[in-house]
Amino acid sequence: MNFLTRVCLLVLVASLSLPLSAAAAPQGWTALLEPAQLANILAATPEVRILQVTGNYEEGHIPGAIPAPYAQFRGPRENPGAVSSIETLTPIVQGLGLNADTPVVVVHAGSNSADFGAAARVYWTLKSLGIKNLALLNGGFSAWSAANLPVSTQTHRVAASSFQPQWSDQYRVRTAELEEMVENNSGRLLDARTPDFYEGLSSSTGMPGTIKGASNLSFTSLFEGSRVKPAAQVSEILAAQSQPAASVTVSFCNTGHLAAINWFVLSELQGVPNTKLYAESMTEWSMANRPMDNEPNRLKHYWRMTADWFGSLLGA
Repeated sequence: MNFLTRVCLLVLVASLSLPLSAAAAPQGWTALLEPAQLANILAATPEVRILQVTGNYEEGHIPGAIPAPYAQFRGPRENPGAVSSIETLTPIVQGLGLNADTPVVVVHAGSNSADFGAAARVYWTLKSLGIKNLALLNGGFSAWSAANLPVSTQTHRVAASSFQPQWSDQYRVRTAELEEMVENNSGRLLDARTPDFYEGLSSSTGMPGTIKGASNLSFTSLFEGSRVKPAAQVSEILAAQSQPAASVTVSFCNTGHLAAINWFVLSELQGVPNTKLYAESMTEWSMANRPMDNEPNRLKHYWRMTADWFGSLLGA
């Protein structure tokens, strides 16, 4: 056997040993798809799995889409941002007929920019479970409908898979890790909430204020209506951030919903390396006496709560 033949055999053996999950994404695939792009992909690759996570599925959906309610990807009532166990998530992804190499498009209703967070959080969860080819639809189902693309009211069903996902913490930071980062003043911490939450003027779950050392990158700054801004505009917004780039970037909010938007934009669209999501976010961080900034004093906090209550009575 000559040298060239031996090399060819080695290449063949190596290619046969590659995992099947390394299948290439469909042509034209990107992490954020426009409606026309998705329509073209579906015409050429009908096996793409479309998951509708918010909105009224029965009233209309992209043909072939299956319902995948956002609630099943969330944690318990005391902290919806908490990551469910692999024992809980496995039957969910199997019931959606997913395998590691299934091309998946996660679709939200597109009612507003915050709704994008549901799709981004499901995307993050599926990626952490080992799904390789994932995408979101910019503008969600409302953008699809506005483009006069086909809409179906027929329920679509798929056969369950036998996929055995393995959770990876590659895109996640846990509370103990974040405590070390805060103590060592390492990493870039980005609060995805609107400025009133960041500044401690409002709160929902958890105590008012933000994690010590964090800066504010409100998710709203990344959108025009319910659509993510063009990449060049997002790049300018990131360049204007007060915190410089670091070896690790951590996105957080109240329950990991809005933070998933910032994680997606930074990690998947802007290519910011080592971007992680603090899934449990402020709800868990403020459960204990952990370091915080922008904490209002008690009188200021209750005055704000009272003002908000009166405003709700008056319809303000």
